[in-house]
Amino acid sequence: MSTQGLNIRRSISEDSEKPKLHVKDEIHIFDGRNTPQNISVYGFLLGMVCSAGICFTMMGSNMPHFGIFLAALALFHFLEYIATALFNPDKLTLDSYLINHSPHYHAAHAAALLEFLIEYYFLPGYKTFGTINYIGLVLLVVGQACRTIAMFSARHNFSHHIADYKERDHVLVQHGIYSLMRHPSYFGFYWWAIGVQVLLMNPLCLILFVYWLHQFFSERIAYEEHTLHRFFGQAWVDYKARTPTLMPFI
Repeated sequence: MSTQGLNIRRSISEDSEKPKLHVKDEIHIFDGRNTPQNISVYGFLLGMVCSAGICFTMMGSNMPHFGIFLAALALFHFLEYIATALFNPDKLTLDSYLINHSPHYHAAHAAALLEFLIEYYFLPGYKTFGTINYIGLVLLVVGQACRTIAMFSARHNFSHHIADYKERDHVLVQHGIYSLMRHPSYFGFYWWAIGVQVLLMNPLCLILFVYWLHQFFSERIAYEEHTLHRFFGQAWVDYKARTPTLMPFI
């Protein structure tokens, strides 16, 4: 047998004796990282929650407002991501869903659900769907519509974060819904959040939400308008003078 043949056999034998390394595929979800896995799972779960809410409402349940709330909440977060994906793809992250907004945001919704369930258990007649719930539903729909229209009107100028520096393509949006109010996306969320509490007939959380929303948007709008004045100067002053916020005392 030739030397070359012996070398080949020896090489094959050595390779077969080496331990095989198995690469373990690890799946990381719900770890807060901006990965395709997390983004797809969040989107899937939002779709499931929205579908469950719609089904719960249409099945003739005694709590249709609870189903509407679930569907509206899931749709809200999904539309936030969609708007960012369409107009600010370079800023698109897992946080664009706004699900991880803040601990205060989570606590507020948890309190709303807790109040609804407690009052429904002890005072089921009080939670009967009626005129007040329809008022809340109208506020919710109007709020969501205004926020979505605002995001689609501002396009790349819209951001979930207040810009501290003016980008080259940043313009002062004054057309469409922005000609009617200065901060239509804030207006939309303000009345959406209040509408949810009216829909659920949560008197305690309604008071708390009004207070929290007023505090939050008063501070945020004051800071944002300071930066807008710095960016656009007299153009912003003129726009602010003729355009209200349409949010009470803000």
